[in-house]
Amino acid sequence: MTEASTTIALILVDHGSRYSGANEMLLEVVDMVKQLSGLHRVYPAHMELAEPSIRQAFETAVRDGATSVVVHPYFLSPGRHSTNDIPRMVAEAAQAFPGVQHCVTAPLGVHPKIGEVVLERAGVPVGPAKAHA
Repeated sequence: MTEASTTIALILVDHGSRYSGANEMLLEVVDMVKQLSGLHRVYPAHMELAEPSIRQAFETAVRDGATSVVVHPYFLSPGRHSTNDIPRMVAEAAQAFPGVQHCVTAPLGVHPKIGEVVLERAGVPVGPAKAHA
């Protein structure tokens, strides 16, 4: 499969919650990522407790024409869910679509922009080292 013929879908996976407000927040992130990336195929999925599930999101992505599915665990740190559970669930969902490439990315982790968000939420300005960079 050449890059030109690859249709990428991105699935953002959070834990899932019984609290609908938490699940709705993922929808906002999906919309933001669509706007920033220009991708049309960006989907939410919840690992558990809410729908759509990873399997449902994967099936929707393929039904919408994806030939390659990138799954991003929308988690801060690597842990059992992002390193074991989500990759297993994605592999299980992908079994029904042997011609579709798929991968699971690392979670958010440590990134300068995360530090900037923490400072913004805390009401602390970015220090002079950043301002002079």
